[in-house]
Amino acid sequence: MKKSPWVLLLFILVGGLLGGILGEILRVMAPAGMIQSFFSTAITPGITPPLTIDLILVKFTVGFILKMNLLTFLGIFLGIYLYKQA
Repeated sequence: MKKSPWVLLLFILVGGLLGGILGEILRVMAPAGMIQSFFSTAITPGITPPLTIDLILVKFTVGFILKMNLLTFLGIFLGIYLYKQA
């Protein structure tokens, strides 16, 4: 059976989303200390401030930020692993 790259993308997105949500829950619920700082430290690559192109008639604003913590990466890897196992 041939595996679709769209299904892989779906597994990666869902794994990353669930990992990010779990990371945010852990950030809020964990007591302050080493565990909270370790799991809640995130990298945020993106376009900051957003790029704005003003063409008088139309104004475009483009920007994005990815907020990824350790559990987001673990979720992505788990999604890839589950995709390969299916």
